[in-house]
Amino acid sequence: MPQEVAAAALVVIGSMMMQNAKHVDWSDRSVAIPVFLTVVLMPFTYTITTGVAAGVISYVVIKTAQGKAREVGGFMWGLTAIFIVYFAIHPIESWLGVS
Repeated sequence: MPQEVAAAALVVIGSMMMQNAKHVDWSDRSVAIPVFLTVVLMPFTYTITTGVAAGVISYVVIKTAQGKAREVGGFMWGLTAIFIVYFAIHPIESWLGVS
């Protein structure tokens, strides 16, 4: 029963998130690409974490590539570091033979 409830809640939350997509400046690629990655990767990977992580990392990378690294706040830099570690843990453990 809990899985059915969680699935229904995620559908409601997803529809609420998509209502806010109209407020995204889709002409600004430094915003549109991270939003797109976040929205697309959540359902395809079945994890909210992966979608949010991809959006945060891509936002920081794009802003830095545009020479606008100062526009990225300290919180976003910290989140990016945490998410990079999140993505790197499994490959590193596999490489070391830990898992």
